[in-house]
Amino acid sequence: MESNEENKSLDRNEKQEMTSEDVENNSTANQELRSESEENDYGENPQTTAQPSENIPGENQKNDNTKTKTKSKKASKNKSGGSALIGGVVGGVISAVIVVLLFTTNVIPVGNSTGSSADTKGNNDSSTPEVIKTLSSENADTSTNIEETSEAVVGVVNLQKQSVWTQSQEAGTGSGIIYKKENGKAYIVTNQHVVEGAQEVEIVLNDDERVQAKVLGTDALTDLAVLEVNGEKIDTVANIGTSEGLKVGETVIAIGNPLGMNFANTVTKGIVSGLNRSVSIDTNGDARPDWVTEVIQTDAAINPGNSGGALVNSDGEVIGINSMKIAKQEVEGIGFAIPMDSALPIMEQLEQNGEIERPLIGISTASLNQVPPQYRSEIALPEDVKGGMVVADVQTGSSADTAGLQQFDVITKINGNEITSILELRKYLYSETKIGDTIEIEFYRDGKAQTAELQLQARE
Repeated sequence: MESNEENKSLDRNEKQEMTSEDVENNSTANQELRSESEENDYGENPQTTAQPSENIPGENQKNDNTKTKTKSKKASKNKSGGSALIGGVVGGVISAVIVVLLFTTNVIPVGNSTGSSADTKGNNDSSTPEVIKTLSSENADTSTNIEETSEAVVGVVNLQKQSVWTQSQEAGTGSGIIYKKENGKAYIVTNQHVVEGAQEVEIVLNDDERVQAKVLGTDALTDLAVLEVNGEKIDTVANIGTSEGLKVGETVIAIGNPLGMNFANTVTKGIVSGLNRSVSIDTNGDARPDWVTEVIQTDAAINPGNSGGALVNSDGEVIGINSMKIAKQEVEGIGFAIPMDSALPIMEQLEQNGEIERPLIGISTASLNQVPPQYRSEIALPEDVKGGMVVADVQTGSSADTAGLQQFDVITKINGNEITSILELRKYLYSETKIGDTIEIEFYRDGKAQTAELQLQARE
């Protein structure tokens, strides 16, 4: 019995030794395969899993002599390979976190993944609409990202005298965009209401230096003004983009100087909330809308002092000029910007001519409900005519005078388009016609319908 138990015990020991050797050989083979798998991560045929090796009779004895060296060698290799792999993974995670942080803070503009700032400095982007043919950046860098565009957004200070005995004092501040540098001069676009009534205007550069500016021209209807300064200290001009192709929900950034120069070059982020919004504005302070402007709506924070600043896309291209917001206690995040494609032709005319030439008829008008009571008896209209523009005065020698229009005539249509307010009259004339065009006017005199043709003239 003892002999049988000893034999069984020996058999078990031998099996254990064989099993141990088999496991060790399998482990060595698996290590070799894993090492090959790590090496193949950079090769043509990477292995994702290691297959168990088979025990080959007669090979175990041969492997015994080299087992220790092989294990030591493979262990070292696996250790270094594992360290490299761990280091690579940690490095990759850190890099990914840094990239995410940079994107979310707009240090790297989203969507601008090709080229560096130096690649396009000194040249306008190829997508910039060439409405202003002289647009250039002579001796200045063209902005290529958000940070550089903010350097092209300056402060605009409105200086006025309280009396002839005092020096000019700051009456208000706004923002402006340096859009061109040429022939030693730099040109800034801002809002008309920012410089309205100014005796002097100063530009505050990115380094807080102040430069005297000349107002080349303003336009109340579009709320735009163009300024000129000595370009000696101007190093960066904005990259003017296009508002065409904007989509609702697209990311935009507003850059300006809210609440004065203490918060200069503030950047706020939002989206395009709406396109082609029609906003009625009062240009003469009579509490009646006399113009409708087409604007971009955004929820990017726009505050007093942001007027005239830049609305830019994620590539740092200026696609709008911040102009106004709805200022009610119950309203948040409704701001408006003048589309760049609409502003460029106005900027060109203001820069070259100092004003905007628009077609005129040569009359002063008022809507029916604005006619004073003592004059309403002079107006006779059929019952089915509910609206129109009453001629209050005809300028001597004007097109209206030549066509025979008279005081108290009621204009109802121009070229077949109904005209019931000064808003509709201006909108049609300024948007659908040009100087020199001949138009047909339908009007009522003494209750009878009449027509007249006249040629539109320019303001003298």
